[in-house]
Amino acid sequence: MTTNNALNQATKPLSINQLRLRRFKRNRRGYISLWIFVIFFLISLCAEVWINNKPILIKYHDAFYFPIVKDYPETDFGGEFATPTNYLDPAISQHIEQDGFMIWPPFRYSYNTLIYNTADTFPTPPSAAHWLGTTDAGFDVLANIVYGFRISMFFAIALTFVTSIIGIVMGAMQGYYGGKVDLLGQRFIEIWSGLPVLFMIILLSSIMPLNFWWLLTITVIFGWMALVSVVRAEFLRTRNFDYIRAAKALGVSDSRIMFKHMLPNAMVATLTFLPFILCGSITTLTSLDFLGFGLPLDSPSLGRLLLQGKNNLQAPWLGISAFMVIATLLSLLIFIGEAVRDAFDPNKEGLR
Repeated sequence: MTTNNALNQATKPLSINQLRLRRFKRNRRGYISLWIFVIFFLISLCAEVWINNKPILIKYHDAFYFPIVKDYPETDFGGEFATPTNYLDPAISQHIEQDGFMIWPPFRYSYNTLIYNTADTFPTPPSAAHWLGTTDAGFDVLANIVYGFRISMFFAIALTFVTSIIGIVMGAMQGYYGGKVDLLGQRFIEIWSGLPVLFMIILLSSIMPLNFWWLLTITVIFGWMALVSVVRAEFLRTRNFDYIRAAKALGVSDSRIMFKHMLPNAMVATLTFLPFILCGSITTLTSLDFLGFGLPLDSPSLGRLLLQGKNNLQAPWLGISAFMVIATLLSLLIFIGEAVRDAFDPNKEGLR
């Protein structure tokens, strides 16, 4: 009986999703790229634990403090002012170590930690203390890369998610209803896509100070059209299928037909585009930061590191470090996108 069950399991046909996963794994370059990307992203999420100017744990006067989670005034550690504690201050460190201890991250620098203890002028070259050197403002390059990578990924994921939702809804409505809805929608997209996006962002940045959420909102307003044509084409193709007509005849609501019965057909093409949209979102943020119209100056930024490399040709480690990180990140996303595209391609071997 056990042997028969094993044979039945072995000969049982795989589901379409299992076949897609198998095809994705066969693309070794994309599969390995996915794991490398996930590892890098998880490392950046835990940046405060291993690269920070605040201790992970402090024991002082038989009490425990967690500076990476909460800010404490220096009066809690024998200081004179009720301002946030500078744990790199020798006086504060001496007070704590006299009656306790501190557990530090491996690298005692954050992206906004101004470095004082150096005999060279900024930017300083790579050293044992600063593996990738320092910027022309006296900040650690490695810390700026780690935190800049994280904020770039948060921005790109949020931008990809919101623009994909809007693009799917707009494409679904145009493809399902057709007629005047499709005609007016296409004319609106033609006009909207013709606007000079960079000039509009420059104009808006001169009116209001941009932050993460304002920048995300502006880029969503001008960047939601990536998936409209793909979803619209799939809905136009399936709107006259027999099961769609039967659902309409049975009185099923339009929203239920669109998003339960027709959208799964469009998700195959949509999912193959997502890694490339994510890649374009990162490029958008990097370009805006490089031009000076992106995130605030006190935010970590890969694009601003590229700008510093351009302005400091005598310090090649600035441009090379930022370029290598951006090139590696975009290459990983492109490889992942190719693997996803192969996994959803019905003409590939193993999916027929």
